[in-house]
Amino acid sequence: MKPFLDDNFLLHTPTAQRLYHEFAAAIPIIDYHNHLPPQEIAEDRQFENLTQIWLSGDHYKWRAMRANGVPERYCTGGASDWEKFEKWAETVPYTLRNPLYHWTHLELQRYFDIKDLLHPKTARQIYDQCGEMLRTPAFSVRNLLRKRNVRALCTTDDPTDSLEWHRQMHRDRDMDVVVLPTFRPDKAMAVENPEPFNQYVDKLESVSDTAVSNYADFLAALKKRHDFFEENGCRLSDHGLEQMYAEDFTEREINTIFEKIRSGKTIDLQEIVKIKSALLVEFALWDWEKGWVQQYHLGALRNNNSRAMRTLGPDTGWDGIGDFEQGRVLAKFLDRLDAENRLAKTILYNLNPRDNELMATMTGNFNDGSVAGKIQFGSAWWFLDQKDGMEKQLNALSNMGLLSRFVGMLTDSRSFLSYPRHEYFRRILCNLFGDDIENGELPGDIEWTGKLIQDICYYNAENYFGLLQPTTNNQQPITNNQ
Repeated sequence: MKPFLDDNFLLHTPTAQRLYHEFAAAIPIIDYHNHLPPQEIAEDRQFENLTQIWLSGDHYKWRAMRANGVPERYCTGGASDWEKFEKWAETVPYTLRNPLYHWTHLELQRYFDIKDLLHPKTARQIYDQCGEMLRTPAFSVRNLLRKRNVRALCTTDDPTDSLEWHRQMHRDRDMDVVVLPTFRPDKAMAVENPEPFNQYVDKLESVSDTAVSNYADFLAALKKRHDFFEENGCRLSDHGLEQMYAEDFTEREINTIFEKIRSGKTIDLQEIVKIKSALLVEFALWDWEKGWVQQYHLGALRNNNSRAMRTLGPDTGWDGIGDFEQGRVLAKFLDRLDAENRLAKTILYNLNPRDNELMATMTGNFNDGSVAGKIQFGSAWWFLDQKDGMEKQLNALSNMGLLSRFVGMLTDSRSFLSYPRHEYFRRILCNLFGDDIENGELPGDIEWTGKLIQDICYYNAENYFGLLQPTTNNQQPITNNQ
């Protein structure tokens, strides 16, 4: 029996072990998509205890606790920090074979050097020990990023955000991690709910200093914010969508639809699809003009529990995988841009595993040779960023495209302790290559394979996003003794 979480965790062959330890383990991290609060990085926040840094906002853990019979007051409610952690510790032993079990113990080991398993008998000691460490300067937010060798990260920001914390970090000479915003205009597209949408437009008017009386004004205000993000270092946009929108529309139709929304009238499904389609095209053209990377997170069926939505609001753990038809509409949207040679670098993230091969082949339809890996099949996302989901995404990409040009892993997380997910991904990646080499399905060229693994883990992202000084194409592999 192999020990749990030893140095060769998830590495099943000697070749996989060599690939990971010599080539992947020491590589820095570029986390190009996450939901970390920029204010906490700017202020170099110090957390008081594990509950604050681990359980606050983590709907993955809340879902597991609810499934284990834990009442809501210990998830999002008014229980004390210790009581919430105690309930999480009671839940952890029941998460065997859920990725939460791996992530929990990886994070305890990598940040706190705690190798004990978390369960009710160890809960108090682990809580107190980690709390003591978290309250020291060595465990401030920025030092947590340094511990995992994070070179750059991109937060997720609404167009109306002032970006004040990003600007503060830009002026901070002690800031040695590149932190940049990402333009995410989901609320600017939420036209299906006229009242909150109109409130959002009012806010947009204020921050952009632009009166919005028609659709052209609305675009002008959003374009000002897009330009503002560019001025503050933004290089990526992102969209969280159930599915792509690519309905045909006329300018007159969109003007009429926007006027109806602003007058407080409800619009029908066809009108919703048309104006969302129009907005997505505009955003994509702005991204292309600026040389940004555009990201599309597709397939989430959100807010399924209406009672929980009323009492707790969105992003509290009531979303799931949708069974939307993706292919034809996605192809139409991408082709609309490519036909005019105005398709930006694009990453497609898929949430339904049935569509992995669909997404992988879609990238090949629009890779035009101008940039290596211009259209990317993004890393396994949300419910799929676990061992089986990662392997399926990597295998689909390998079979249908070039895994060697993949920009690799991201955290997509709100937690500063989530960076061992990059290690998790790297071990899985090295294990796949190691298995193939030992089975005689790939040649035993360890140096070349090691270089490709480093590209996937770091260098492809560095070159693709341009967040740091780019490396040359003949970058030599980094090993632990270099």
